[in-house]
Amino acid sequence: MPPVTPPIQPGNPRPEKRIVILGIIFILIFASYTVKLFSMQILTGEEYRIRAMNISKRVTVTPSQRGEIYDRNFDQPIVMNTNSFAVHITPAEVPTGEMLNIIARVARILNVPVEQIERKIPPQYYYLYQPQEVATNVSFETISALAERVDSLPGVSWQLKPVRNYVDTRSLAHITGYVGNITRDELTVLYNQGYHQGDIIGKAGIERQYDELLKGKEGSETRTVDVRGRRVAGEQVIRSSPQMGKNLVLTIDRRIQTLVEQSIGNRMGAAIVMRPATGEILAMVSYPWYDPNIFNHTDMNSQYQALINDPNKPFLNRAIQSSYPPASTFKIIMTTSILAEKTFSPDQWVLCPGEITYGDRLWRCHIPKPGHGRLTLQQAMAQSCDIYFWVVGRDNLGVDRIVTYTREFGLGEDTNIDLPGEIAGFVPTPQWKDRSFHEKWLGGDTMNMSIGQGYTLVTPLQMANVVAMVANGGVIYEPHILKEVRDPITGAVESEVEPKILHTSSLDPKVLKTVGANMRSVVTEGTTRYVLNLNSVDIAAKTGTAEVGLADRWHSWLVAYGPYETSNPADQIVTAVIIEATNAWEWWGTYATSIIYQGIFANQSYEEAVQTLGLQYLAPIQGRRE
Repeated sequence: MPPVTPPIQPGNPRPEKRIVILGIIFILIFASYTVKLFSMQILTGEEYRIRAMNISKRVTVTPSQRGEIYDRNFDQPIVMNTNSFAVHITPAEVPTGEMLNIIARVARILNVPVEQIERKIPPQYYYLYQPQEVATNVSFETISALAERVDSLPGVSWQLKPVRNYVDTRSLAHITGYVGNITRDELTVLYNQGYHQGDIIGKAGIERQYDELLKGKEGSETRTVDVRGRRVAGEQVIRSSPQMGKNLVLTIDRRIQTLVEQSIGNRMGAAIVMRPATGEILAMVSYPWYDPNIFNHTDMNSQYQALINDPNKPFLNRAIQSSYPPASTFKIIMTTSILAEKTFSPDQWVLCPGEITYGDRLWRCHIPKPGHGRLTLQQAMAQSCDIYFWVVGRDNLGVDRIVTYTREFGLGEDTNIDLPGEIAGFVPTPQWKDRSFHEKWLGGDTMNMSIGQGYTLVTPLQMANVVAMVANGGVIYEPHILKEVRDPITGAVESEVEPKILHTSSLDPKVLKTVGANMRSVVTEGTTRYVLNLNSVDIAAKTGTAEVGLADRWHSWLVAYGPYETSNPADQIVTAVIIEATNAWEWWGTYATSIIYQGIFANQSYEEAVQTLGLQYLAPIQGRRE
């Protein structure tokens, strides 16, 4: 009897069918891999080879030299570069267990704390083949000592790395600024502008303001390394040379800067010398100053902390970063307001009895009873009579008009000088007082404002601009420090800074001419007639004595311009000097100004100007350069 074939159950395919299906799947998988391999090796093989090469490349940056900085005479640099070295340790090239010994030996040769190097090479870096910079500004003698022991110092290497040399320091420090390593926060902001970890960037002054011009373009050295970062023997090295940064020529005149510095002496304060016709800053002094070369030292942190903790704040550029009550220099603005508004005739007199009563307070002029007597506007300006300006400011002008003219002169706003960190000062208003103190603006507030006391605050540079508007007949130019950009190789001028108008006043030029004449009377018959009446130049000026709550000392202001009359506006200069109340009060702002004008227009040194003016016994030479 033949065997019976069991019937095929539904849903159970034959085994042969399963094998066919599996075969088809394997063929599809194999085909897809074949296509992918063909695509990677043939169609896009070159792309992957380039990627592999790039991954295996190690780029070492060659630092560029920063551009040099000159004064306006372009004869010798005030900031230059000095050849120096940076020392590196490549951790993975140090034998296992020898790292601490190598660090100790290198620290001893470099004369730096061991901890300083250990912070730069923590244990988690020990496997890296990338050189780690452990010291900068290393001298050639120290490098020679390392070279003598190089066979016993595996992983130690060095590289030429120029450092900044501030040739002329002292008062120029606030202008030039200084440089330092880029921080993580700075890198976050500047990464897209071509900055990298380890870059040296400007931190203050011109170094910071024009860092992109000064920093130049880094070079590079490209090598091939293996997966662990080790150099491959016989590889081709690709090098690109660094390009030096641009040279900058400043508007500063080194001779005038030295003269102003010595005229201030060791007195806390600031001084500006500016050309009103262009806005060029010829000198800018702020005392105390600091030495920017400290940032090249290995013990920089301790010196930096000492400066930071100094109560006299040597990092502060008082010319643009400190604000003061303008005191009686504000009477320049008050005189302008009175003449322009015509609410009180300049020929009408006000009686100064030496003191007046207003509200519950006795207001005293600087001349006690019987006071100045009857004064017109010109006489009140010359004698700096407070009572005249108190009465006219309160009863005839009012706070709103005073605020309008104050802003017309640019107070309460930046001057746009090309230095970082400028502050805007402050101009108070009744609305501000109401919002800030929930108090009504009173007549006494207007009286205080009328003589530059109370809430009004200005910087020395802003007061220089106030005088510049008078000298220019209604125009203020943007103050600037940069004069030219030059090629570092040829010295050719690549660009020049052109004068730029900051503000053009709507005031009648005749009004400002009269203000200037009144300022001239301060010198010819007023409060400075014995100090500023020079044979070398005619000056128009205004003094100021700002109260700071001390019974025996005040801020000493003197703002001026000269020559008072000239056919060539380029000959004129504007000065603004303030000596802070922290010094024993000596009315020194006026004496310093007389020395500055005598030195500039008689072409004399500080010592010669003091001798000519007969101030040698009154003015000890505290600011002399040794």
